[in-house]
Amino acid sequence: MTATDTGVLAHGAEPGQSGTATSLPTPGDHRGSWIPTRSLVTTRLLELRKRRGLMITTLILTIGLPWLVLGLRLLFHAFAPKSYGPAGSPGVFTSLLDPMSAFGFIIAATIGATAGSTDLTDGMFRHLVITGRSRVALYLARIPAGLAILLPLVAVAFASLCLVTAFAGTPNPKTVNVNGVSITANLSEQQLRTYLVDHPGTTGAVIFTGPGQIYNVDRFIDRHISSIYSLYSANQTSQFNPTAGEMTKVGLWLELDILIGFLVGLGLGSLFGQRTVVVTLLIVLEIIITPIMSHASIPYFINGQRLFFGVAMDQLKPAVLSGGRIGVAGGGGGGPRHVLLGGGGGLGIAPMPTWAMISVIVGWIVVWSVVGVWRMATRDA
Repeated sequence: MTATDTGVLAHGAEPGQSGTATSLPTPGDHRGSWIPTRSLVTTRLLELRKRRGLMITTLILTIGLPWLVLGLRLLFHAFAPKSYGPAGSPGVFTSLLDPMSAFGFIIAATIGATAGSTDLTDGMFRHLVITGRSRVALYLARIPAGLAILLPLVAVAFASLCLVTAFAGTPNPKTVNVNGVSITANLSEQQLRTYLVDHPGTTGAVIFTGPGQIYNVDRFIDRHISSIYSLYSANQTSQFNPTAGEMTKVGLWLELDILIGFLVGLGLGSLFGQRTVVVTLLIVLEIIITPIMSHASIPYFINGQRLFFGVAMDQLKPAVLSGGRIGVAGGGGGGPRHVLLGGGGGLGIAPMPTWAMISVIVGWIVVWSVVGVWRMATRDA
């Protein structure tokens, strides 16, 4: 590590002095630029990688979990195929995505909090400041350094899940289960309408999850066929093996979740100057608060619930992760229809407008990044 990167000696300090003066950038010197240099990013990356305990935990929670589950399923099916089904299936795919997302967010927040506070806890912040480097650059350098560790690991774990699902899974069924009723798969909207008209005994079960009577089935189907078809499509997507397009959407959603966790952790780590409190707060937010806000409708606080980024991310969930939940015929709940990642949403409350969902996600990223930069720029060296 060079003196420029570490700032062990300040420019103009006499030998033997502590070097408390700040080194001033000279003409042609880019130390005052807010854009981080490659060497600065590399230094931050090495600082994180040298924390062996953190790196081992990251590997276990990102790659180790899916590899362990999928590896055991592959072995069990290989040695006892009659007792154990194929390793890959839509159920396994969606079941593994929930812990991968939760643990991924937590480890991303941990790495972010570590990156935001490591200079203070290691006593190096003062030495970095006296080099004359921009404090904004010192903060921004942590973003590519942390993401260079997180995103590739998450991508490898998710690619492994996709490969097992695609090549060691079950064939798609010929029917779709909608509210306990089996309907022929791969129907168009018009074909589904014809099917419901020809099978009036199934119409009520498909449309209603509670008691209800229809005096004119044809008229009701014509009026609500778009919503009914959305329900049918959402259930088909969740029950069938995900296509390459659906896997891509899920992968993008997962990486976005990891990105938010890291940036929020980084901003809070810079604000608090240590990671323990930050990690604790974000674990509580991810495991306890977000599920409550996403699925429990609190009177007079619905707009407050929507300010939590986890609620917006649940609404953004691709259809394959939403379990076929979608509001139909006044049933309420559900997420947006074919918005952004094409999901039906994983919400148990009424969804927010798409612009509001995007604003909440972007707001969390921008606000906590600005807070982190501000705290680093104003912190006493």
